[in-house]
Amino acid sequence: MTDVKTRKRPAPLILTPDAEARIARLMAGAPADAIGVKLSTPRRGCSGLAYSVDYVTSANPMDERIDTPGGALFVDGASILYLIGSQMDWAEDDFAAGFVFTNPNAKGSCGCGESFTV
Repeated sequence: MTDVKTRKRPAPLILTPDAEARIARLMAGAPADAIGVKLSTPRRGCSGLAYSVDYVTSANPMDERIDTPGGALFVDGASILYLIGSQMDWAEDDFAAGFVFTNPNAKGSCGCGESFTV
C-alpha cells in the first residue's frame, strides 16, 4: 500500500483581518443560539445576486465552514460557486460600514453596488 499525501483544501474565499475582527464582534454580541454567521448570495437587486450575511443557528451539511479566530463563517452551499476565489473585507468610514467583496467571478454589478451578476 502506498502512502497517500493529502493537502488541506484551501478556503473558498479569503477573509481579511478586518473581516475576521468584524465576525468576532458580531459573535460577541450574537443571540445565544447563534453558532456563527452565514454568507449567501440570494437573488435580488438589479443585477441578480446580492451578498447577505446573517446569524445562523444550525449547521447545514451542504454549507462550507470557515473557522476564524472569532467564530465560524458558513458559506451557503448554493452560493459557493459564485464566491470561490473572492476576498471578504470589512470597511468603515464616517458615513458607511459593511462587508466589501472582491469577487473575480462577478461579470458585472449594478450602478448602486447592491448586486452583481456572474
